[in-house]
Amino acid sequence: MPPYIPTREDAMELLKKYTRKEGLIRHALAVESVMGHFATLFGEDAQKWRVIGLVHDLDYEMYPDQHCVKCIELFEASNWPQEYIRAVISHGWGICTDVKPESPLEKTLYAIDELTGLVASAALVRPSKSILDITVKSVKKKFKDKSFAAGVDREVIKKGTQLLNMDLAELIAQVILGMQPVAEKIGLKGNL
Repeated sequence: MPPYIPTREDAMELLKKYTRKEGLIRHALAVESVMGHFATLFGEDAQKWRVIGLVHDLDYEMYPDQHCVKCIELFEASNWPQEYIRAVISHGWGICTDVKPESPLEKTLYAIDELTGLVASAALVRPSKSILDITVKSVKKKFKDKSFAAGVDREVIKKGTQLLNMDLAELIAQVILGMQPVAEKIGLKGNL
């Protein structure tokens, strides 16, 4: 019997089983889109990267104290492959797990997760409230302002740039490009 490969439908069903908050669903959709963008950029399996991006915070809403730990049980109950589970766990490296991101997929998820939140927050304070006209320069300015989106861990983003061997401006540019196709779904189409 061939190994089970989760589809986007499987991932969405599992996500909605454990995630009710609209903001967390929008974040999952943003990370899914950015992961697909990076997979294409790196010549990797976009379907797999997108699925992992979609479910990366599976346990966050219902089990915040067990984030990146409880998800192991949830994924295993649905027979998800270990490679997918490890990728999800590794995005909590140094925060809630000691599983270091190793593969390009894991390094990318680690690098972009917090950054999608910062980019979304930066877009929402623009007059347009849109991801479609945001610039790298404006996001970098918000990155330097520690009081802006204070919950975003800038150190994780910096470590992510090192893991991917990218400078911050390039990472921000790619994250913006990755989020733009889902602008409407994530509430960032704005009023252009």
